[in-house]
Amino acid sequence: MQRILLVEDERKIAESLGQGLKEQHFAVDIATDGVKGRNFFERQPFDLYIIDINLPLLNGYDLCRLIRSTDENARIILLTALGSTREKLNGFDSGADDYIVKPFDFKELLARIHALFRRSQPQPIESRMLHAGNLEMNLDKQEVMRGGVSVPLTAKEFQLLEYLVRNRNKVVSRVDIARDVWDIDWETRTNVIDVYVNFLRKKIDRDFDPKLIHTLVGRGYMLKDDHSV
Repeated sequence: MQRILLVEDERKIAESLGQGLKEQHFAVDIATDGVKGRNFFERQPFDLYIIDINLPLLNGYDLCRLIRSTDENARIILLTALGSTREKLNGFDSGADDYIVKPFDFKELLARIHALFRRSQPQPIESRMLHAGNLEMNLDKQEVMRGGVSVPLTAKEFQLLEYLVRNRNKVVSRVDIARDVWDIDWETRTNVIDVYVNFLRKKIDRDFDPKLIHTLVGRGYMLKDDHSV
C-alpha cells in the first residue's frame, strides 16, 4: 500500500482529504503544521507528500525544500489557495512536482497523484522511448539513461528534458518552456527556468560528452543532437 503524508493545518480539509485518500486504498498520515510534517518525514519516507503552503511553524515551501534536499526522487504536490504565477513558480522552485490551487476537485487531485505514481509502474512490453545522441528516455518508466548510466530526475526535470528532446535542434525560449512545461505565463523577474535547466545540465551533461543542452543568448535553449535525422 502506498503511503501518503498530508500536511494541512485546516483540520476539516485534512480529515476530508485523508478519508477520501484512504477510500482510494492509500495509507495516509496527517500533520497539522510544518514541524509535525518534518517530524513524520524524518521518522520514515513516504511515497507521496501533499503539502499546504501556509502552514504554522514551518511553511510549505521550506518543508518542500527540506524533503527535496534529502530525497531527490520524492513525489511532492503543493496544495494551496495561493494561485498567482509567482507563487506557482516559488512552489516549483522549492522542489514541488505539481501544484494544485484550492478550491479543487478531488478527482483532479487523484489524477495528479496517479500521474506521479506512474513513474514506478512496471515497464510495458513495448516502451515508448526518446533518444538524443547517447541519451535515452523511457517515457513509461520515467527513466533516463546517458551512455548506459542511469540518471535520476525529479518529475519536473523529466518533463523539461522530455520537452527539450522532443524539440531537439530547435531553439525554445523561456516563454515556450513556461507555457508548455509549467503551464504559466513567464515573468522576467523569476529565474526558475534557468535554475531547472542548470539542474538538468549537472545531471545529464556535466559528466558526459557530447554536451547536449546549449544556451543561445537572448533566444533561449537548444538540445543539440548531431545524430538526428
